Amino acid sequence: MVEPAQDIDAYLDNHYIHRSNWLRAAVLGANDGILSTSSLAIGVATASDLRSPVVLATLAGLVAGALSMAAGEYVSVSSQTDVEKADILREKQELRDMPEAELQMLATIYEKRGLKKETAMTVARELTEKNALEAHVRDELGINPMNRARPIQAALASGAAFTSGGILPLLVTIFAPMSYMEYMLYGFAIFFLMLLGALAAKTGGSDMIKAIVRITFWGTIAMGLTALAGYLFGVNV
Repeated sequence: MVEPAQDIDAYLDNHYIHRSNWLRAAVLGANDGILSTSSLAIGVATASDLRSPVVLATLAGLVAGALSMAAGEYVSVSSQTDVEKADILREKQELRDMPEAELQMLATIYEKRGLKKETAMTVARELTEKNALEAHVRDELGINPMNRARPIQAALASGAAFTSGGILPLLVTIFAPMSYMEYMLYGFAIFFLMLLGALAAKTGGSDMIKAIVRITFWGTIAMGLTALAGYLFGVNV
């Protein structure tokens, strides 16, 4: 039995929701790295009998993809941070201009969550006395300080995740025999995606079979369409 005073922090840390943000970013980045570079390599391999164009295209796709992921994540998270900062500044102004209205709004929020009207007002007053801005940021704006956006951290994590996924098909293009390159790229990519899906499901506490089937299905479609494009163009590189 968990002792409330001693083990509550460790107990709560076991909940899967605490892993959702970093798990989503890591799985998305690694999945894109595997799928994008594998699809690109397959597309070039179907139109070329030489190894060097395939390796070069895969390496270029890996570098470009990692930088694109990092830049995109940085811009996206920076925009989120700007919105959060603007809302917090506005909330500060509202607390200065109309504190009673803000107090009533906070009480209404707690009342809608199931507290009695008198209890909700008592809670709102006590939290306002302790730290009014923190209470409104958390409960009115829905911004949790523990999950605040960090653009640089998000960019580095996304770029690293993409690279870790993309380097796997790059190794295949370097060492696999050219006569079976497309098939080995597909086979290894699916294998890597299945491992990623299983790892993500295990870490997130979700259904492993469902995750593997989902990631294998969409991976096959993406690589299949890219291979088809290579065959249709029929360009000898």
